[in-house]
Amino acid sequence: MRVPRWQNWWRRVSIDGVNRPTIRDIAKAAGISPGAASFALNDRDGVSEETRAKVKRIADEMGWTRNVAAVALSARQARAVGLVIARSEESFTGERFFMQFIAGVERILSARSRNLVLRFATSVEEEVDTYRQWWAEHRVDGVILTDPRDDDPRPTLLADLQLPGVVVGAQSQSTLPTLRVNDGAAMERLVDHFADLGHRRLAHVSGSPDLLHTQRRREAFEKRCEERGVVALPPSSTDFSEESGRAATWALISSQEPPTGIIFDNEVLVFGGVVAIVEASLSIPDQVAIATFEDTPMCRIVRPQITAMVRDPAELGRHAAEALLDAIDGRPVSGRTEPTMELIVRGSTDPEA
Repeated sequence: MRVPRWQNWWRRVSIDGVNRPTIRDIAKAAGISPGAASFALNDRDGVSEETRAKVKRIADEMGWTRNVAAVALSARQARAVGLVIARSEESFTGERFFMQFIAGVERILSARSRNLVLRFATSVEEEVDTYRQWWAEHRVDGVILTDPRDDDPRPTLLADLQLPGVVVGAQSQSTLPTLRVNDGAAMERLVDHFADLGHRRLAHVSGSPDLLHTQRRREAFEKRCEERGVVALPPSSTDFSEESGRAATWALISSQEPPTGIIFDNEVLVFGGVVAIVEASLSIPDQVAIATFEDTPMCRIVRPQITAMVRDPAELGRHAAEALLDAIDGRPVSGRTEPTMELIVRGSTDPEA
């Protein structure tokens, strides 16, 4: 009888002294993600019965046993949820989205006598270490993940820790419940708006290129520009700070073939862009039109007022908190797609608005 390759591998690992299999080991042997393996072992929806049976069989053959300490801890709730924001302080304090999002989360948690544990991190690695610390200290019962990215280590870690979580952001392949935001559709609306006004050279000032929402917006930007016969200038990535928005805008408007329109990923970047445009003594929107993905009162106070995509971050926060509390309480949680943002046209793109 042929011995499965994973069994030989597991015997070698055991010989080296690592004799307690983890969910990650089982997932590797089964050829699936750790999150899917966790779903199968915990009899949760999201995997087929065939996969569930296969995973449980491999777990039995490996001698896997449930982490009794983890189960005991999970039965004693901390009555708190965690949120780590891996952004610079400058970006966070100026960005309305997170302030409103946290307010929405807090509204649901307060109504259910739960607390929010908030932490800032300078990197994904620091964010991951924070989750490990919270789990070890039993500080939180679950976490909300924002800014999904390429090769995101966080869902796998939560599966290993058996710590409930929800993902908020661009569509991803995560096994965790996801509140999906259709960034592509919003970008298409913006490009159509500029194209309808006669623009033929557009630029996109974005955040970090490893973030999925940046990628989805960029993909939609280039595709829609091609469909509308508009030149899409090369990406201008930033760290979401006002200064990086100013620098990216200055580079664009001082080039030999500058854009006639610029789309910014948030209000912090767009105000940095306004500074650069004013410094260059250019007129908005006659010489360069601008729009942003995030609306704020400041967008309506400045002159000309700034065209923006509008959504309700507080509502998104409420939905995230409700989904996470359901997951913590063991209720089935399915992902949902949030409504597409609404375009509000103002004077920064259309002088007649």
